[in-house]
Amino acid sequence: MDYIWAFIIGGAFCVIGQLLIDKTKLTPARILVCYVVIGVFLGGIGIYQHLVDFAGAGATVPLTGFGNTLAKGVKDAVDEKGFIGIFTGGLTAAAGGITAAVVFGWLAGLLFKPKDK
Repeated sequence: MDYIWAFIIGGAFCVIGQLLIDKTKLTPARILVCYVVIGVFLGGIGIYQHLVDFAGAGATVPLTGFGNTLAKGVKDAVDEKGFIGIFTGGLTAAAGGITAAVVFGWLAGLLFKPKDK
């Protein structure tokens, strides 16, 4: 049942994003930024963790999950280090995901030789 809920919740995020692309004049980049900001906001006020507990990867894999990771990292770092944790917590918590995105993007650029349209 966990897989089904992950699929439904993750799919709902995708459906909302597709509807925003089709029905509004928002660009995909702006929608992605909105997803991250919504994840930060919901993670900051503690609501997103309930969704993560319920849907698992369906809530942690989308960009809202990245925003939640940033918010959780800042909360933890502020508890441990105080004020300086505001600046270091989010990047520390999300360092693995950021590194993977940069490395795999670089590898894809090397392997597939992107061209302008």
